[in-house]
Amino acid sequence: MMWTEIDANISQVTGEKFQSSQRRSVGGGCINQGYSVCDGERTYFVKFNQASQIAMFEAEALGLQQMYQTATIRVPKPICWGTAGDSSYVVLEWLEMGSGNTKSWEEMGRKLAAMHRWNPPRLGKRGSQESFGWDINNTIGSTPQVNIWTADWAEFYAKYRLGYQFQLARRKGGHFPQEKELLEAIPEILADHKPQPSLVHGDLWGGNAGCTVSGEPVIFDPAAYFGDREVDIAMTELFGGFSAAFYRGYNEVWRLDQGYEQRKTLYNLYHILNHFNLFGGSYLSQANRMISQILAISR
Repeated sequence: MMWTEIDANISQVTGEKFQSSQRRSVGGGCINQGYSVCDGERTYFVKFNQASQIAMFEAEALGLQQMYQTATIRVPKPICWGTAGDSSYVVLEWLEMGSGNTKSWEEMGRKLAAMHRWNPPRLGKRGSQESFGWDINNTIGSTPQVNIWTADWAEFYAKYRLGYQFQLARRKGGHFPQEKELLEAIPEILADHKPQPSLVHGDLWGGNAGCTVSGEPVIFDPAAYFGDREVDIAMTELFGGFSAAFYRGYNEVWRLDQGYEQRKTLYNLYHILNHFNLFGGSYLSQANRMISQILAISR
């Protein structure tokens, strides 16, 4: 019954009858189940979670939709989403993934820089094109991500990124002796840095980027919002780093601002706090080490 409902939704949205005859379990990330579904001619990627997580899938689809509209870097085009039985789902374009090469990763950098430069043709709910945030809240992994439109980047980052993660972490028993000092220091740390609001992926680690079999770069599983473009670049360095070709390609199109090397630890602290909130363990001590490092540089 569930697959019948999904097939009907795909058929209605695409205007072409779809009846899946082949369904194969594939990776769906850390928190979802993934399937390849095919009717013999067309193939789609379907991700599942509990029915209560439909807002997460809707936000993912809207993020991919906005990235797709930039006509810069390739993303899987969202087809439809909804609930069926006790599950929520999102249907995406199926992309056959390969390994890529140096040229692919250079192009990944160039196209990500082009997406970061993109200006939306309409503001939507934005109060100003100079605002940071997004039209709706979404998730970073399975953690809520607050995207209230805010004119000042330092205020947005302190309140809706680090401040919110600290709040969640304290509920999980996290102890951060220098939390207050860090949050109060953010306006000074970012005082000379005035980024334009860029559409960012928001969760850009190696597991959320790759290349098709033809070598075309692709990014997926976003936690999209308008923020400092450096948050994406910083995260690419957090868990092993991308190919040197990626950074070379990015800087060809839009060179990183002076001071990035100091800011990247501040930006990656968000993800380490989130990992503590999701997985616990050694991420607590890593977060506290990063806080000390940030404050030592800023003094």
